Amino acid sequence: MIFIILSSFIILSLALLSYELRFRIQDVFLGLIPQSKQQYTHVKQFVQKFHRAASPEHIQSDWYLQQWWILIASFTLFGSIMMFTFTQPLTASKFESEYLKKVDPQIYALLDGQILTAPTEVDEQLIIEALQEESLANRPVISAQSLNLNNEDIHIPVTHIHPDISTADRKWHKMNPRFKQRLLVVFKIMREQHGYDLVLLEGYRSPERQNSLATNSNITKAKGFQSYHQFGLAADIAFKRNGKVVISERDPWAMRGYELYGQIAESVGLTWGGRWKSIRDFGHTEYRMPGLKKTAEMAHQLIHEGQLQAQTFQP
Repeated sequence: MIFIILSSFIILSLALLSYELRFRIQDVFLGLIPQSKQQYTHVKQFVQKFHRAASPEHIQSDWYLQQWWILIASFTLFGSIMMFTFTQPLTASKFESEYLKKVDPQIYALLDGQILTAPTEVDEQLIIEALQEESLANRPVISAQSLNLNNEDIHIPVTHIHPDISTADRKWHKMNPRFKQRLLVVFKIMREQHGYDLVLLEGYRSPERQNSLATNSNITKAKGFQSYHQFGLAADIAFKRNGKVVISERDPWAMRGYELYGQIAESVGLTWGGRWKSIRDFGHTEYRMPGLKKTAEMAHQLIHEGQLQAQTFQP
């Protein structure tokens, strides 16, 4: 489309500058007009006026006719640009922007309409290596979710992360945009203001996976649709340093990162697991969406809102 616009503008510009080129264009144009002799004569006379207007002897006397060439070229260029603008395909960013503008004006205002792009998925091998390092060091790390009497997501620390975390779902489009964009804001601030690169360990978690994890009470007591993960409204993160994933909370650098992460997450309306009074989970954040009902129907709706744009805008 851009090539067509530029080509049209170049042709019209050449027509303004070249006296001979306009003469040839006139011949071609007149030969294509199937009109009566009288109409042909009028058109020929009109075209000849434009033709003579650019000749050296008529430049000053017929200067006003030359302005028509400029006007025609300008309207053609303007019309092409307008057509290009209004026929652009809907992009994923526009889709998500309009969605947030309608359902979550708070985060839309925070973003100022600038939808953030999710980073690439972390290499699974890096996560496996981080888990192996933690297991060998026998250090307590971030656990999976459980459920307390107040229906809050609480994580129980264990001596090692459950092995299934290496195959957890880390697809950003499966998270609801209301949570996803808040989390991306946190990622952006952590990187730009504090120099921490964050990686997603797990975002959406299927009810089947949740039930499977719940069979081990040392991992979680929350069953399917009792965790915010099933609604695309929760995530577990870690850090990346020198090309490696860092999960340990006993690492002073990582622990400082978790503290900053929690402060920033809370500033954009997220709940941080490191603030819980019982058992703290420094890498966990969730968005407790007002009016949320923890049902299978609601989970399907919220996850579908995130997946719709990925399905719609696949290349």
